Amino acid sequence: MPTPSWCHNSPLAVSQNGTSTAEEPVGDLHAGPAPSKDFYQLIGRRWMNGPYAQLLLDAMKQSGCTVYKDRHFACEDCDGCVSGGFDAATSQIVLCQNNIHQQSHMNRVVTHELIHAFDHCRAHVDWFSNVKHLACSEIRAANLSGDCSLINEMTRFKFGLKQHHQTCVRDRAIRSILAVRKVSKETAEKAVDGVFDSCFNDHEPFGRVPHSRSDAKYAYRNFQNRDRYYANL
Repeated sequence: MPTPSWCHNSPLAVSQNGTSTAEEPVGDLHAGPAPSKDFYQLIGRRWMNGPYAQLLLDAMKQSGCTVYKDRHFACEDCDGCVSGGFDAATSQIVLCQNNIHQQSHMNRVVTHELIHAFDHCRAHVDWFSNVKHLACSEIRAANLSGDCSLINEMTRFKFGLKQHHQTCVRDRAIRSILAVRKVSKETAEKAVDGVFDSCFNDHEPFGRVPHSRSDAKYAYRNFQNRDRYYANL
């Protein structure tokens, strides 16, 4: 089966050029063989129909950063447990075909990386030199993508602690920084803690933390209504 035009192989090294979504803070992204038939079925168009992706895609288009599937997505085999990444140098999202096996995981990875892409679009993010900028986007991605939802944390056998959502967001942001930057854990922790409150409370473009699909649907409706309101002013 030929590779879909929108999901091509690209020799990127996202761990050096941008951000990554990793189950563990290890591994690099490398070009690999063409995506498998199962991966074609997994990615399809289903992830684009979800409220998380729809809201982010609309928000980026509104900000002048329209996402094109054949330009802004690549499929690769990745080392370690990396699931995906955003390459700021090329404004491209990489999906790790060998580490993504479920639709829910695919949706979460795409949402996480689209949040990085949205931040790249709306702000002057210095991904390469300012670790606090990277930390802020990682906090937002962990907070808003569903990475730290209750059901996902239960599958990791982590739940029931006071302010557990905040703890999860902090931990995953630190791990993501360590996955893509050659810095000490102390440096990553200091960067995350230094910007945590402001970035944790920045919910754009959702306007809220979408803890579930129903929350995301409600946020998407509010986003559409807000857009119509400003259009009529």
